[in-house]
Parts: sequence; structure tokens; C-alpha cells
Amino acid sequence: MENVILIVHLILALCLIGVVLLQRSEGGGLGLGGGGGGGLVSARGAATALGKVTWAFAIAFICTSITLTIIAAQNAASGSVLDRIGGDAPASQATTPELPSGESLLPPVSGDGGGLGLPRADE
Repeated sequence: MENVILIVHLILALCLIGVVLLQRSEGGGLGLGGGGGGGLVSARGAATALGKVTWAFAIAFICTSITLTIIAAQNAASGSVLDRIGGDAPASQATTPELPSGESLLPPVSGDGGGLGLPRADE
């Protein structure tokens, strides 16, 4: 059921984007009446129809958004995501691990000066 609503939601989003792009802006951008020539529908009628279609898509989009939110909240109340995929939750550590001392982070130093095993200049 959730997948069906999600697919409808995505289709509504694409339709809403398309209808908004078809509408005439204040500057006369991507509107239907931009090419001149009298069509079957007047510019005013097309604007009114596109406005109504836009409102219908917007209301349907909001309804599917709210429905998906309710479904997601019900699924979240049932348990953790890790429980649903079958994994174990990591155990929380009550104590912090002991940090190494500063001396253990230094490279070993030998008596001949070649601490990292690099060749000396006089060899």
C-alpha cells in the first residue's frame, strides 16, 4: 500500500511541475498563448483551467504527503530500522576506552640514530 501511494505521489509531483511550467508568467514566458493565433481555448480560459488543474494537483500532492507521513510514523512506532532488516543494534559502551599514552605514539629510537631504519649518510 505504501509503495502505491509513493508512486502516485511521484507522478503527482511530476504532473505538478509540468502544469506549473505550462502556466503563463507575468512576463509571458512559457504560456500557451505565446505563439499568437486564436486557438480553441482563449488565453483567459486556458489560464483559469491551468490554475484549477494546478490547485487539484497541489491538493492531491499534499494529501499523499500527509498519508505517507502517517504511514511512516506507524512503521517507526513498531521498532527500529535495524530490527526490520534483521541486524543487531550495537551494544552501547558504558565506559570510555583508555587512551594510549603519548610515548607509545612515538616511533622507536635506537642508539645508532636510525630510528626508522633509514640509511645513514656515511654508508
